[in-house]
Amino acid sequence: MFFVGDDWAEDHHDVYLMDEGGARLASGRLPEGLAGIGRLHEMIAAHADDPAQAVIGIEKDHGLWVAALASSGYQVYAVNPMAVARYRDRHSVSGAKSDAADAKLLADLVRTDRHNHRQLEGDSNQVEAIKVLARAHQNLIWTRTRQVSALRMALLEYYPAALEAFPNLGDRDRDRDALAVLRRAPTPDQGARLSLSKIAAALKGGGRQRGIEERAHQIQTLLRSKQLPAPQEVTAAYGATTSAAITIVATLTDQISAVEIELAQHFRKHPDADIYLSLPGLGVILGARVLGEFGDDPNRFTDAKCRKNYAATSPITVASGRKHAVLARHVRNQRLYDALDRWAFATLKCSPGCRAFYDQHRAAGDTHHQALRALANRLVGILHGCLRHHTPYNEHTAWAHRAPAAA
Repeated sequence: MFFVGDDWAEDHHDVYLMDEGGARLASGRLPEGLAGIGRLHEMIAAHADDPAQAVIGIEKDHGLWVAALASSGYQVYAVNPMAVARYRDRHSVSGAKSDAADAKLLADLVRTDRHNHRQLEGDSNQVEAIKVLARAHQNLIWTRTRQVSALRMALLEYYPAALEAFPNLGDRDRDRDALAVLRRAPTPDQGARLSLSKIAAALKGGGRQRGIEERAHQIQTLLRSKQLPAPQEVTAAYGATTSAAITIVATLTDQISAVEIELAQHFRKHPDADIYLSLPGLGVILGARVLGEFGDDPNRFTDAKCRKNYAATSPITVASGRKHAVLARHVRNQRLYDALDRWAFATLKCSPGCRAFYDQHRAAGDTHHQALRALANRLVGILHGCLRHHTPYNEHTAWAHRAPAAA
């Protein structure tokens, strides 16, 4: 066995090879890409006949370089950068840091402490594609939310009547009316001059099918209501920015829908999709997010507790002397935690067992978020059991043992 530390940067990698005793075998800086990975293979081949003899530590768990390392048969450990920083403090108090030193540090870490870290396992290409699409979908939604928030703030500065006419601006399922009308009338004067027929045409173009005439009357009345006027030059400037913002928001809306279709197609083809969809509160999009963040390697989580710890839904205990506290985990995969929180909330209306579990925690004094976190922790355990035994969710099996306590 020998050990490799790989400190990566955007365009290069500092690597350090050492033997089981910690003696240096080789080191150097390699370029990113095919040439660099080829040179790394040569360095490793000079000291090992079997790729499995090489144990590599790197502060990254994805990307072309990491995929190339994993597919070559090396034992790859993706180490959290926070863990590396703490390990650095064990060996130096000066605060000095360099890429070459970090490469040696990573090699030392996997030589002495790899049993405390998780080896990078191989997810299927199918789930990697789902994760890429799910994260892109969420990024688009976050970007749209920021754009709509900026639009609302701008309207508040010069066009408050628009916010009264469209209180649901920001709700992707209900703000089509606002985008359609504001596209035609981005300033208060233009809004006040809109006729009922033009408003109705805008609503139809935005996708509204019912109550068009009534809604058009409401919008016209509100847009023609008196308001404090902004200076004409300022209003014209805001109108131009509003037109640009509406175009961006509309484009983001279309792209979110397009990515949703692609994500749904990939998710439904996955072998575990039926299990995920059998669970209460999980639809195609939320199920794809959970699957993408957990991955599909059957050996990644040895038991439900490991999956819960990875999800950061399980609590941590701080015990020292007379001090004893049970706290929530704050170091976590935020995308996964957000998906689990939404999942737990969605189950409250469709699963009697989940609702009873939540109510029990609320009755015990937990806050709403504490009860949701406990419910999410329970749901992660149920998901682990379903995946381990390749069986769909069953309400009675999941909650029958808790029925007396819930009652």
